Amino acid sequence: MEYNDIITRIIEFLGTFAFAISGIRHAAAKHFDWFGGYVCGIAVAIGGGTIRDVMLETTPFWMTSPIYMICTAMALLFVIVFAKHMEGLRNTWFVFDTLGLALFTIAGIQKSLAFGQPYWVAIIMGCITGSAGGVIRDVLLNNEPVIFQREIYAMAAVAGGVTYWGLDNLGISIEVTVIVSFLITCLIRFLAVRYHLSLPTLKDE
Repeated sequence: MEYNDIITRIIEFLGTFAFAISGIRHAAAKHFDWFGGYVCGIAVAIGGGTIRDVMLETTPFWMTSPIYMICTAMALLFVIVFAKHMEGLRNTWFVFDTLGLALFTIAGIQKSLAFGQPYWVAIIMGCITGSAGGVIRDVLLNNEPVIFQREIYAMAAVAGGVTYWGLDNLGISIEVTVIVSFLITCLIRFLAVRYHLSLPTLKDE
């Protein structure tokens, strides 16, 4: 396995864990049982990556190894064991959701590039990988999809993707490129929520 493939696998694993916790926490807020929480965790963790892999005409990443199912089970166990501690931390789900968004955006970009896609396609794929799982989660929970809410979400993934492209074109090492892109995505998302930043809204007549 090549070095870049190893980095992508690690990022996918961490993103799966972060997104799964986000989905399970949302399910807990709706008082779902453990199985329902697991389903929500799976949906948000693999949804975006599955859409990406289908569009790339390759086997969905979670079908190549049971580790992603196990990772989601670990996330469920984590939420169950530390539920009382997490209850006191407001917006804990938001933090994990942001981490998952940033991690999967990078994973989507790297996999798309590995399949020979141009950068503009890779950035779109990164955005889909990072945000589509959250849409599926919100539909399952009967919530307004997060990408349609005013706070910047998918555009943070786009910004992270553009950062990745810029650093890669400058010949920056893969490690630095990944870290900076991750931080940019998280920073934009955190600042957007903290200061209620949003894109201009459409107005009807």
